[in-house]
Amino acid sequence: MLRKLDDNLWVAEQPLKVLGLEVGARMTIVRLANGALWVHSPLRLTPERRQAIEALGPVRFLVAPNTLHHLFIGEWMAGWPAARAYASPGLPEKRKDLRFHGVLSEQAPSEWARQVAVLPWHGAPSLGEVVFFHHASRTLVLTDSLHNPRSDGSALANFVFKLLGGRTDRPSTWLIDRVINRDRTAARRTVDTILQWDIQRVILAHGGDCGRRGQQQQGGEPIHTGSGLAFQLFRDLPGSVLPAFQKIYYDVG
Repeated sequence: MLRKLDDNLWVAEQPLKVLGLEVGARMTIVRLANGALWVHSPLRLTPERRQAIEALGPVRFLVAPNTLHHLFIGEWMAGWPAARAYASPGLPEKRKDLRFHGVLSEQAPSEWARQVAVLPWHGAPSLGEVVFFHHASRTLVLTDSLHNPRSDGSALANFVFKLLGGRTDRPSTWLIDRVINRDRTAARRTVDTILQWDIQRVILAHGGDCGRRGQQQQGGEPIHTGSGLAFQLFRDLPGSVLPAFQKIYYDVG
């Protein structure tokens, strides 16, 4: 039900279809220093899942990290009415039926600012993606800025993914780069900020794990590096995260 990745860090997965394609979904749970739970991109709230969550501690913070990942947060808001729910930019206008406590910005809420960093993804306003970094476990938490579809996943979904320029078993930024980004210079500034974090692990909302720092890419392919300091810094990130972000640097000076 819940998979422990590190001290005070768990994930959970469930099947999820988007436009008829099975893409799966993953939520991330962080237990903060005071024991409160911080939940990123909540999944469907089943009785079994609620029981597993309550065994970890009290749910105090709920995060809808972009304008697409909000399907189940209302169930959690109703299940834990004392929890504070935070929306990505643009989501409150889309989900007027929900009452969020705040909209995420570069200034993290004071209750978890020193434990989980917040970074809005610039250049893609329609998605409203917000990136997070859990300092204690050195974990980068992404939603739709990076995907890593597994080759043993849905054949139809993988076919469509490849048709759009993605690859299986290798992280890709195809959605945000090919479809959503409107300002690559701004997107590059976002990646530059990500590079300043000491990242040990990357959690994605869709697809397989990226692994940990120093692990080889699935399939044994070499990790290709580009020119410039940013690529040198990104070279040792978990799995093949670097090639996925390379496209964001094309034609940006």
